[in-house]
Amino acid sequence: MNILITGAKGFAGRNLVENLKNIRDGKNKTRPNITVEEIYEYDLDSTPEQLDEYCSKADFVFNLAGVNRPTDPADFKKGNRDFAETLLETLKKYNSKAPVMVSSSIQATLAGRFGTSEYGLSKKAGEELFFAYGEETGNRVMVYRFPNLVGKWVKPNYNSAVGTFCNNIANDLPITVNDPSVELEMLFIDDLVEEMFDAIEGKEHHCEFDGVNAIIQDNGRYCYAPVTHKATLGRIVELLNIFHDQPKTLVMPEIPNGSFEKKLYSMYLSYLPKEKTIFDLKMNCDDRGSFTELLKTANCGQFSVNISKPGITKGQHWHNSKWEFFIVVAGHGLIQERKIGTDEVIEFEVSGDKIQAVHMLPGYTHNIINLSDTENLVTVMWANEQFDPNHPDTFFEKV
Repeated sequence: MNILITGAKGFAGRNLVENLKNIRDGKNKTRPNITVEEIYEYDLDSTPEQLDEYCSKADFVFNLAGVNRPTDPADFKKGNRDFAETLLETLKKYNSKAPVMVSSSIQATLAGRFGTSEYGLSKKAGEELFFAYGEETGNRVMVYRFPNLVGKWVKPNYNSAVGTFCNNIANDLPITVNDPSVELEMLFIDDLVEEMFDAIEGKEHHCEFDGVNAIIQDNGRYCYAPVTHKATLGRIVELLNIFHDQPKTLVMPEIPNGSFEKKLYSMYLSYLPKEKTIFDLKMNCDDRGSFTELLKTANCGQFSVNISKPGITKGQHWHNSKWEFFIVVAGHGLIQERKIGTDEVIEFEVSGDKIQAVHMLPGYTHNIINLSDTENLVTVMWANEQFDPNHPDTFFEKV
């Protein structure tokens, strides 16, 4: 399949192109029904001759070209309606049977505050051209009205408040929030790419619109991406500040699969400058080695790494309800545990050559001994709770 993408250098176009390349090159095997041969990338620096060639060969067309922040309002019509006409006339010239996916905007509903939007009016005019083209040719036309598009590579300080917030907070720049209670509906670019893959496979999602709300309808005139998220500006900024502070707090917020928080965190990280991509961890060092906290979670404990010098014994304490995993990843050691109030000792010889996880049992005093005379013993540790200095639940007692 030869695929034409107009607006290929824009935010949506760039993400789609790179993901189509993954399919073409066999890196993404999750869409076995899609075969990509040629990807035709058309943008402002392309020539009319290239558009002509691409339209003559395309088996599927994504029209992602558009103008949304022109200096002259007249450019709305040129970029959104007039180019659509040029594209469709070129496709008709070659009697193309290629399905066409069209990126429009929720502003094309002209509902509420969008009723006087020059951008919305130009998008609406472009939509009607594509619908007329579909009726005239019988070709499949899919018109998508997007809410706020967000995700990696969205241009900050342009037309995405979320992109601006991510960029500025990641780079310690000021932001302005006039009304934290304003709610945004957001479509993350990776969810949109999956919907565009669905469109290629003929599984696009259809709807009608009631104002700005998409109403699911199998034979609806419009199309929509089914996975979107709503959040207030205040909540977005709150989360971004938590992400910003993570290298200091070490606390990883809850980011369940598919959640808004997980997707926003990924978007935020894409704006980090080089100097923030690496950060120091506090190593607590003494003559026995070191202990370093790596990561903390709100509800699932924390991770640390312990380094013991040759011949050193560490631990010699027990807990009531706290428990841990000790995972030796380098060196040769011995873990001992003794049930409090008894002489019952259990032992585990451990090595980085065979990585195993050992439970530190509640009510058992335990230690870890470096058996090597020359090598450090490196142990990754997980505890079921963050360390609380006010309630340490840690009591010294030799094994």
